[in-house]
Amino acid sequence: MTEIFPRFAGKTVLVTGAGTGFGAEIAVRAAQEGAKVAIHYRSSKAGAEHTLARVREAGSDGILVQADIISWDQIRRMADEVWEAFGSLDVLVNNVGDVSSEQMSWKELTQEALDAVIDVDVKGTLLMTHEFGARMLEQGHGAIVNVGSTVVVKGSPRAPQYAAAKYAILGITKSYAKAFAPAVRVNTFAPGFMETERLLQREDWKGGRREVLISQTPMGHIPPPEFVAGACLWLATDESAHLTGGYMLADGGFNMVGA
Repeated sequence: MTEIFPRFAGKTVLVTGAGTGFGAEIAVRAAQEGAKVAIHYRSSKAGAEHTLARVREAGSDGILVQADIISWDQIRRMADEVWEAFGSLDVLVNNVGDVSSEQMSWKELTQEALDAVIDVDVKGTLLMTHEFGARMLEQGHGAIVNVGSTVVVKGSPRAPQYAAAKYAILGITKSYAKAFAPAVRVNTFAPGFMETERLLQREDWKGGRREVLISQTPMGHIPPPEFVAGACLWLATDESAHLTGGYMLADGGFNMVGA
């Protein structure tokens, strides 16, 4: 097992969508590295409680915060709760997002599916970054990591609205990185496919897509979310102190992009 260092000792971290999947693993990893963690959920309270139990098993502690991030009023209320509990917030990981997992083709697009993705992924990420970033700016420090996707490299014939939303996150990241510098850094972390419970249940995944993607991935495997959580959190550490407005891929080499 990879050695884990206390990169967040004495710090506080909020992870959205931390009741399940990647968000839960980010929250637990932050706790393993010494952070107190605010675990956000919208409807999966049981999952959030399980994540909190894991945080405590890791030797740390945390709180649960509930909000629908498409509502600015609920975001403000959640921010008040976090500052009341912790006194400050060092790191925000905007992990929550709608991926239209039931949609298998662009032909299946509906108004409802489009609105859900834009509301959560674009409006929610922007409002979270805006509200929490402004409060971090007032306290004089902070780091925000917006969880994007490698879908911005090749697009998504399965769910075009998802690709559009993740492109928007790049614009949100760059805009607020400039607005908040130098006190608060804002970056995008882009994981490739991770074998979350949601992905494992998708029809295309069970129908052979997994094997195709593994054959096209230089690292030769599709990891579980806990395998990637530490890389996501690296963007909020002192080691990345000169990085803001960035976009970091972690996809096993599937998309090799750059200069």
